[in-house]
This record gives sequence, C-alpha cells and structure tokens, in this order.
Amino acid sequence: MQRYFIELSYDGTTYHGWQIQPNAFTVQECLDKALSVYFRQSVVTLGCGRTDSGVHATQFYAHFDLQAEIATTEGEPVVKVPDPLRSVTGINSLLPYQIAVKRVFEVDDDAHARFGATERAYHYHIHFHKNPFKLNRSWLYKGELDMELMNEAAKLLLTYTDFSCFSKSNTQTFTNNCKVTEAFFERKDGSLQFTIRADRFLRNMVRAIVGTLIRVGKKELSLAQFKEIIESKNRSNAGQSVPACGLYLVNVIYPFVK
Repeated sequence: MQRYFIELSYDGTTYHGWQIQPNAFTVQECLDKALSVYFRQSVVTLGCGRTDSGVHATQFYAHFDLQAEIATTEGEPVVKVPDPLRSVTGINSLLPYQIAVKRVFEVDDDAHARFGATERAYHYHIHFHKNPFKLNRSWLYKGELDMELMNEAAKLLLTYTDFSCFSKSNTQTFTNNCKVTEAFFERKDGSLQFTIRADRFLRNMVRAIVGTLIRVGKKELSLAQFKEIIESKNRSNAGQSVPACGLYLVNVIYPFVK
C-alpha cells in the first residue's frame, strides 16, 4: 500500500459536513466514491478535520492508501499510480462542481491528515446589507457592531488554552486545550472577516467564539465578562453559535507539505 495526500476545496452548502454519516450526504462520501471509481479499488479517505453541515473549505486535506497493483481479468497487474495532472483532471470529472481537487501527491506511510497538521486557520464572514451573491456564503447581520471592542476581546483568546466554554458538549476529545496564535476582525468591502489560527480546534469552537464576540460588539458583554466566560469553562455561559454559512476552513499546515 502507498499513502497519498489529496488537497481539495468545497462549497459545503448542500452537504451535511465532511464526515460520512448515515442517512446524510457528505463531502467525504462523495469524494470516496469518485476516488474508488477512478482508481478502480475501494478508497477510504481520512480528513484533516470535521466541518459541520453548511461549512465551507478553501483548503482541506485528506489521506488515503492505494494498492500499488490491481489484477485484471487477464491476470496482468495494472499499476495505477497518481499522476499529478492526470489524476486531478480525472477525479474532478467524477465530482460535482461544488467539490474541486487541487492536487494528489505521495507521502510517507505514517503521514496523517488529521494528527500531522500543526496549524489550522478559519475565516468567518459577516455582511450587513442584503446581497443575493452572499447567500449561503456569509452571515447577514442586521445591526451595529463595535469592531475595535471585539478585537480587544479577541486578543484575550491568545492568553488562554482551555476553551471548554466554546466546545460542543459530549465530544470524544482527550483535552479541550488549544493554542490560539491569531484572532482578529478586519473590514473588507463593507463586510467583516474574522480570522482565527490555532494548533487545533474543538467542535463548534469558531462559531461559538464568533457568537460570543458578537455579544461584545453589541456591548452586551464587557471584556471582563468575556474573560469570566472563558474561565468558567461552561458552554452555557458563552454566546450562541453563529450560522454555518459564514465559516470557511482556509489553511492547514503540515511540516512535510509545501
């Protein structure tokens, strides 16, 4: 068996997240089917993380293993080794337009798409006026927000490691500790973009953080109260999760991937 990494992007609007689940159509299910058809063998991918229903990714990695030789009915083995250009074109032809493969490349046998990542980054997009071209791509927020105050609160995230208050409950994780290295809002063409970067993220963490920062921006929470929420380690104290449509996984870093 030979291990490969695949880099892709997808519009998550019509999918129930990345990970295969019963009675729901997911990105992983669609990709696995396309890879199995193209390589003429059963292919099961493992992704760099889980994205929820409606969440998008401009950069996403998964790994999969391929049997080097496949016996034909004539008994002659056929070696189907991914060629960088041919594989991308062939796999994309089997995928819906909402999913696009960027590259396929060989990695070491112990390379892992999930546990090998050392850093991830997300963007969250907010717009303030009705715009049909941002439907399912950004969250329409009707109101005023103090961006400077939200950025002051976002800076506090860099001083903590336990983010239990922003995690979905009853998840199968050994720790709720994350190292956030970047968190800020910026204005882009009349909209707001939130950027957050960390070594790992908990389930629903980014959407819960943005929902709580929105309360700061509305001046419903002070900076002191924002700190108290983090220190409480209680999800019920934090704000509601913002809609999935505005969230994008935009960057995944591996020490062995250029």
